[in-house]
Amino acid sequence: MPDEGTAFVVTLVDFAHELRHAGLVVGSDDVMGYCEAVSVLNPGDLLDVYWSGRTALVTRHDQIHTYDRIFGEFFLGEEGPPEPAAPFSLKTKEEAQSVLQVPQTESEESDREEEAAELGLAASNAATLRTRSFGACTPDELAALRRISTSFRLTPPRRRTRRTMRASRGRELDLRRTVRDSLRMHGDPSQLLWKRRKLRLRPLILILDVSGSMADYSRSLLQFAYSTKRGATSRTEVFCFGTRLTRITRELDHRRPDEALERAAKTVFDWEGGTRIGNSLDTFVRTWASRGMARGGIVVICSDGLDRGDPDVLAKAVSRLSRLCHRIVWMNPHKGNNPDFQPNTLGMMVAEPYIDVMLSGHDLRSLEEFATLLPDLR
Repeated sequence: MPDEGTAFVVTLVDFAHELRHAGLVVGSDDVMGYCEAVSVLNPGDLLDVYWSGRTALVTRHDQIHTYDRIFGEFFLGEEGPPEPAAPFSLKTKEEAQSVLQVPQTESEESDREEEAAELGLAASNAATLRTRSFGACTPDELAALRRISTSFRLTPPRRRTRRTMRASRGRELDLRRTVRDSLRMHGDPSQLLWKRRKLRLRPLILILDVSGSMADYSRSLLQFAYSTKRGATSRTEVFCFGTRLTRITRELDHRRPDEALERAAKTVFDWEGGTRIGNSLDTFVRTWASRGMARGGIVVICSDGLDRGDPDVLAKAVSRLSRLCHRIVWMNPHKGNNPDFQPNTLGMMVAEPYIDVMLSGHDLRSLEEFATLLPDLR
């Protein structure tokens, strides 16, 4: 005797046969897909059975009316066509355990008003969170900010390369193509052809301070770095430093943000420890930047400037870095929303002459400001 699963498959196959008799073109592959879809959903839910069949067995819009009629006759024992343009929903009746008809609600207008109020409240909360400092956020608010920051897309400015490409007009004549084209006309050039330099996005390098003084901001900035890395349109590198520099680009190259951040946290052994900005930047310049990583790139340093190392080392490192890269952007959370901010730490005072742009990075709005400013860093 067949089990319940086999009997239910037979029922679905019989329903497909009824659709064929009604004029619908239903193949064996369509029936197999229908059975598989119902098995993944709830076979005891008539609404799941209906929509699975409508998705797998109906290929044209003009077949929906026939499908609805056969479905009602086969599963519900209904006679005659259903009401036109009636969306299907499930509701219990006395003479049948389930029937497809339009649900009646108490007040559709009140539901829409309540939904609009919820959307307005969510938008208001999102706007408030954007201007709230990371250090003043609760864990739930930080989680909401991380979800919002996943939509970040940073577009660095473009630079001209040595390679060229065709152009409809310009100042540089493409002599090789012009001569080659003239050979088809027996040596008489028909037109002058032009070329121009190719444009390429500048690389983006993020260097994050994860020392103890940056504890309120480092995790949010690391989430920002992850979102930047995942949505990057150009080469993006991410480093962290406390007392030493650690490259975490590969650790952030993971689809799941929680796992990527966990791997990055395990790699950085000096998390929330001391601060040696000068030694860390000197390591970056000697090991990475001098080998071409920062050449023509945008270097973003996120730190409060509280350095416990030698200020001369920091001055020399930032000076060399400014000559190797295109622009240096420094994000200092202590700047906040103060447009007249003046550095008051020794590290920031030493590095200030070599900084091209000073931002705060203390809340989501300042990070969005950086994303807007980035493409115009010429």
